[in-house]
Amino acid sequence: MMKGMQASKNKNTEKAEPFYRLSVPKQKTSSEIINEARNVLRTLRTWRPFTPTEDQRTLFGSGSSRAPQNRPPSVFSLHASSFDLAESRPVSGVRLSPLDHKPILVTFAKDEDSSFSLPKPPADAAEVRKVSSARARLFRRTSQGNYLSAKIVSPDQNEEKLDSEDPAMMRNLCRSNDNCLAEQRLYTPFNDESRQLIFNEHISRSEREEFLKGTAGKFLFQLRGERSVNTDGRFADEEQQFPCDQMKKPGTSSSGPRSAGWKRRVTDLEDETRINESEEEEIFWHMKILPVLHELEKEDNIENLCLACTKLYQALNEGNMLGKRFRRRSVLLKTLYKLVDIDSDPLCLKLAKIILAMKVDGRNLLSVCKLAFKICRNEKNDYIIQNDRLLDCLLEVLRTEDLQKNNEALLYCMGAIKFMSGNAVLLNEMVNKGAVEMLLQLMKQINNIKENDTYLSNLGHLLVQLTATLRNLADLPLARRQLICDGAISELSVALEQRMNDKDVCTYIVRIFSKLSSYNDFCAALADCSRCYILFLALLDKYQKQQDLVIRIFFILGNLTAENNQAREQFFKEKGSVNTLISLFQTYHELDLNAQKWYHERGGEGKNHPKHPSEAEDVLIKLIRVLANLSIHPSVGAALAAAHRVVELLVAVLEYKSVDDCEELIINAATTINNLSYYKVKSSAVQDRKLHIAEMLLKLLMSNNMDGIVEAVRVFGNLSQYHEICDFIIQKKIYKFVIALLDAKNQDVCFSACGVLLNLTVDKNKRALLMEEGGIGKLVDCLRDFGPADWQLACLICKTLWNYSENITSAASCFGEDTDTLLVLLTALLDEELALDYSLDRDLRDYHKLYWEREFKPVAEKLLDRIQSHRSFLPAVTITPF
Repeated sequence: MMKGMQASKNKNTEKAEPFYRLSVPKQKTSSEIINEARNVLRTLRTWRPFTPTEDQRTLFGSGSSRAPQNRPPSVFSLHASSFDLAESRPVSGVRLSPLDHKPILVTFAKDEDSSFSLPKPPADAAEVRKVSSARARLFRRTSQGNYLSAKIVSPDQNEEKLDSEDPAMMRNLCRSNDNCLAEQRLYTPFNDESRQLIFNEHISRSEREEFLKGTAGKFLFQLRGERSVNTDGRFADEEQQFPCDQMKKPGTSSSGPRSAGWKRRVTDLEDETRINESEEEEIFWHMKILPVLHELEKEDNIENLCLACTKLYQALNEGNMLGKRFRRRSVLLKTLYKLVDIDSDPLCLKLAKIILAMKVDGRNLLSVCKLAFKICRNEKNDYIIQNDRLLDCLLEVLRTEDLQKNNEALLYCMGAIKFMSGNAVLLNEMVNKGAVEMLLQLMKQINNIKENDTYLSNLGHLLVQLTATLRNLADLPLARRQLICDGAISELSVALEQRMNDKDVCTYIVRIFSKLSSYNDFCAALADCSRCYILFLALLDKYQKQQDLVIRIFFILGNLTAENNQAREQFFKEKGSVNTLISLFQTYHELDLNAQKWYHERGGEGKNHPKHPSEAEDVLIKLIRVLANLSIHPSVGAALAAAHRVVELLVAVLEYKSVDDCEELIINAATTINNLSYYKVKSSAVQDRKLHIAEMLLKLLMSNNMDGIVEAVRVFGNLSQYHEICDFIIQKKIYKFVIALLDAKNQDVCFSACGVLLNLTVDKNKRALLMEEGGIGKLVDCLRDFGPADWQLACLICKTLWNYSENITSAASCFGEDTDTLLVLLTALLDEELALDYSLDRDLRDYHKLYWEREFKPVAEKLLDRIQSHRSFLPAVTITPF
């Protein structure tokens, strides 16, 4: 039998009636009775439903319930125009007012002569606008060359060139900073040391040489930077970079408290510190960042562009320029946006990583998330994604961005992460980076939002990506532990309840539960969630014809009820639970029956032979398994045994389907009938149909499927307690099959066969059948082979021989040539020192000793005494059979 169909031994099974009609010398405890009935009540295992991998990576799979017009696209084009190039421009309509502020003169200890006065800021806002427009012209891409390029002159020509500049142009090359300091542009050495960027002011050749020698930090100048402007007219970075309490507000008096002077000195000190920081940033920009931007502007080779992007990211990280506080951020981003037009995945990966690290928002965040999605959609890019840490940037977006403001950007970000989770290396990386916790937090946010239908629909798209990713993560042991500990069951249940009308979300959540319910720890946690049974029943009622959803719910319910008696009872007590099972049993039984009829009506051609198990068969396999597991509970099993429609459908499966068609379905149906036949209740549907059931089992017994034969014998073991079934077994010569099974050399098979023979030997007229097929010798062989390892089986063999020898007159005539072997064997097995294996660990040894003392020893001693007493032809003594 398949491993997935192996019996699951349940030690916690509740009290039930004895399986066989046995006359026992003393009353047994409930646990002893149940353990004696081993293999009579059995749970079933099965394979988890298979989920095929999608051929293409898309936001929504091919089986999505969403209409194409009602879901975001998975295929789109991206260009530089998709980004907002004016992200950092001043707000339209805001006029900048001049700032009444005197620049601070800074002297340097090492070289007093190197200090110089800073130029005054522009006189009015119009000048500021001119500077901005001049800077825009300077950095604008043209057909003639690099939009970042400045004029390149030799050092010797520099002073003369500056002297000849037009004064208006000189003013346009200046820019006011937060403290009204003049900007100056440093020349930056390139590969050709004779080429430098010009200064915006007159600086002596000796000073330039000092700068090239590494002493440029002595000079204080503020270089070009583009910043956004707040609605109050101040630069947006003033609050972050420079204190604003030192600047006069229009209409405020300059007078203040006595401490104002002290505060001003402190503020000036802070201001000076920040000026120095800004100075270092500008020098770093020109030394490390700007050369790379020039390279990006001029380079045409993709590989070289990728290397330049790597250098750029490293330089930005080194200079602490990642994020929103970097003053030249807009210049940098514009350069990167325009490179998107090249449409190279390796290059776009580099660009996406830098753009995300710069903390863009709004339209730019959406576009860069789409860019990442587009890259990850191609499975061939998985390798380069592994090596470029894009995952870190996307997880940061999930962690920090506002859900309601950026839900579309988060959708594509989550879609990209979902694609990554299809790669084993990236999947492990996700778990190690805390992705499980992040995703559960995001789901919690979604669950807590109560909005209109349109917004809920948008969040539903996001939830599909999120749950699909969790489903992939559930494959990893560490992720499973985190899902159990972090309250995933609760959040998934809330999402399932809120999104009951969204089949895609329901399907992915059910897939998560299906995968995780294969593990005992998760099963126990899910069983404790009382609402899960209500939700599963609601889904079954709502999506009866959705096979992919229905089959997984039955798989989950089968896992929950496989080991947990409380789960069996709780599910059974839910309103309408049995009716739902019967309704779906009927639905998929008819679908399967119609498919089979359709096949036979067309001549049963081989090329059209239906695949087994079919979708309908697979649902029936999982559904019948739930019934079999539920029937382990005494009160539930008794109720199901009296449910005529349930038994009718089970028998119908045996009628129209052969074990060759679908082995697992037939064996599951036979096992469930076996479990239900265990209960002796009034109006038992099994008892009412016992002869019809026996006829169906005979068909299974005559098959060439050994697992099917054994299962049929198990059912006959229960049914043979009825005289009509015993007569049927003799009439159809089924007993010959049963005796032959004693040669199977398998404990469970021998146990089932002995059960039937024991019940047959209750009838005096049927005992002689054991001698016909060499049954006595085979029973003795089973006792020798399995006795010391299985005291329950040994006990069952002794009881069968006890019943058989009730009217013994001579041991030799009764047991034949096996008499001496049986005597020696019984004597040895009753010797505790010989029989019990003391090499076993203590718990197992105590378990064996308990069964040896209570099960085997009392029966074996009586049998031994009987045989020994009749070796001298003593008068027969009438003894009640077992």
